[in-house]
Amino acid sequence: MYYGMIKKYDVADGPGVRVSLFVSGCRHLCEGCFNAQTRDFKYGEVYTAEVEQSLIDAMAPDYISGFTFLGGEPMEPENRPFVFSLAKKLRDKYPEKTIWLYSGYTYETDILEWAKTDEVVRNLLPLLDVIVDGEFHIKEKSLMLKFRGSSNQRLIDVKRSLEEGKTVLCDEDNLR
Repeated sequence: MYYGMIKKYDVADGPGVRVSLFVSGCRHLCEGCFNAQTRDFKYGEVYTAEVEQSLIDAMAPDYISGFTFLGGEPMEPENRPFVFSLAKKLRDKYPEKTIWLYSGYTYETDILEWAKTDEVVRNLLPLLDVIVDGEFHIKEKSLMLKFRGSSNQRLIDVKRSLEEGKTVLCDEDNLR
């Protein structure tokens, strides 16, 4: 896997101060994408064990609220094993911190369907706190939305959704 960027002090992609990994590779090709260069699966730097360890170490300070996966597209089949591996290590080491994942895929029709046959996706989901799903639609762009770019995108409470067997949206006033 390649990655386009790492932010060790991100305040735009989830609540609080976060560490964020922008993976490379995306098949959505959304018009107006804010990070179009990461569509290329070989854009940026190679993701290595040293890079992964630096991300884990960057999570240590108390002021870091959590971790965010973005892209590119973290849920592309080529990226899933790396995303799962890092999410598992982060959850094990920092159980009190949140893990967010942005995906242009839709939770019910794509991600949950993959979980039925893809063990990596099935094991990844319980590690996540929030999935921001849906492609970016430039015609639905709004600067008034919290942590997303267009009104079709949703903030999904993954733990509650899995527990209740239905999609549960986050309470935007109480995000962590």
